Amino acid sequence: MANRRQILKAMMLGGTISLGGLPLRLLARNNEADIKKTGKREAPGVPAPDGLLENGTAVRAYWVELLYKMAAPVLLNLEKDELRKNMVVRKSPTFDSRTIDVTYLEAVGRTLAGVAPWLELPEDNSKEGQLRKRLREAAVKGLANSVNPEAKDCLNFTKEMQPIVDTAYYVQAFIRAPKALWEPLDSITKQRVVAAVKSLRNRKPFESNWVIFGSMAEAFLLSIGEDYDNERLMHGVERLKGWYVGDGWYSDGPRFAFDYYNAYVMHPFMVDTLKILSDHKLVAEKDYLQAHKRMVRYAEQQEKMISPEGTFPPIGRSIPYRTGAFQALAMVSWKQDLPQHIDPAQVRGALTKVYHNMFTKVNSFDKDGWLELGFVGSQPDVADYYTSTGSLYMATLSFLPLGLPADNAFWKNPPVDWTAKAAWAGQPFHKDYHVDY
Repeated sequence: MANRRQILKAMMLGGTISLGGLPLRLLARNNEADIKKTGKREAPGVPAPDGLLENGTAVRAYWVELLYKMAAPVLLNLEKDELRKNMVVRKSPTFDSRTIDVTYLEAVGRTLAGVAPWLELPEDNSKEGQLRKRLREAAVKGLANSVNPEAKDCLNFTKEMQPIVDTAYYVQAFIRAPKALWEPLDSITKQRVVAAVKSLRNRKPFESNWVIFGSMAEAFLLSIGEDYDNERLMHGVERLKGWYVGDGWYSDGPRFAFDYYNAYVMHPFMVDTLKILSDHKLVAEKDYLQAHKRMVRYAEQQEKMISPEGTFPPIGRSIPYRTGAFQALAMVSWKQDLPQHIDPAQVRGALTKVYHNMFTKVNSFDKDGWLELGFVGSQPDVADYYTSTGSLYMATLSFLPLGLPADNAFWKNPPVDWTAKAAWAGQPFHKDYHVDY
């Protein structure tokens, strides 16, 4: 018991920094001097999280601290109209001809989509509640800056192709947290957001996963009673239906690619878009339920892909999105739709071990608190031609279960070995079969 307390203290305490007047515990304390001295990025003295995994309350505190550490630099700077001024922007060594200006909307849209369910929780006076309130206030004020033409941090929605992608994440945040993020906006800001979304219509999404971004943007407009482009709305949905290849997987365009885009994009956007369409009687409910069922199947596979050690394969492109690779599993967990044979505590334990390996045992933040280019730590050479600092905030999308209250089974159930951990320990585990839907 004493050893567990020591582990928790080492994981959850330590040095502090101040962001927006609130203390933020450092989860990985190594800095550039440590790296130069040792030649390693491993944080000295950081223990394995075995003791942490025994306690769902401590796990939740760890997730909150880590998500706050990730999101705060983006949202607190946006609130002060200083994101462009203070964001440390790095780009891939092979970065293409798009301007680096697109990175700011990437950072904002992706971060908001990841923190939205957590921000939607009701206020309370706990330490977590204070952090959540602070980030919610920053997000609302920052959203006003993001579309204010007089603000330094007015984001680029109108030029280049990349905003098609990140506007979809930006509006997905409103869908995930309408009370926290959409309703508090003043009428002028809401009008400006709508105009920004509609400005995308002069650019056609590529015939790949991009088509569902166009659908998501128009579905958002539909959800708030604005006029929408029906062709753009339905095009992505119909394309994705045609690209379903079976057993929970969509092809990314006409050709299949073995990567994490089913989690980054296809399943979450398809399900959210079809839910809105179904609610507005534009598609049959069975279409939404089928897409949801397919996402649950894919999430089931994702849980099995996490190794006993808490690692996952660095396959395909966009691996610097890190834990964004588990958005589908996170979304199904948040919606409390996991298959009956998967205890929520399995997902909690598996993702916590992944977080520890990816962000704490090896530090993936720079000295100023921004995410580094890389999969684990700083690995700029694995960044793709479209990758810059803002792109990396896709990592927040695995934290969606924080939208579940602290007394939910996801946090309260006793620890359970995830599938691979049980299998490799010679314990009983659920046997997998393909599905035909």
